[in-house]
Amino acid sequence: MLTSASDSLLLRIRLSPNASRDVIEGRVIAGDDQDYLSVRVRAVPDRGKANKALIALLARQFKMAKSDIKLIRGETSRLKTLKLSADTETQIHIMDFMETITDER
Repeated sequence: MLTSASDSLLLRIRLSPNASRDVIEGRVIAGDDQDYLSVRVRAVPDRGKANKALIALLARQFKMAKSDIKLIRGETSRLKTLKLSADTETQIHIMDFMETITDER
């Protein structure tokens, strides 16, 4: 779900658009047997609106700029990979948050 690099983190997301609220739910194992962070957003999957809502939600949660979060895989898929460009302190904050997430399945 989370892979660390020197100046960034790669985060795998399973996104559900058209939800009743924007929320980070927990860990989930997808059909490819990989671990993902399950996220729901109210935005519709039209012209990137759900992806923008996802980035905005993560930026708020992790207290980072939206410009530091890039969608690198899965633009039209529910399964996405995002690159979070962050300093060491922010990376630690993100990793600590991920440890508090429980399995959803």
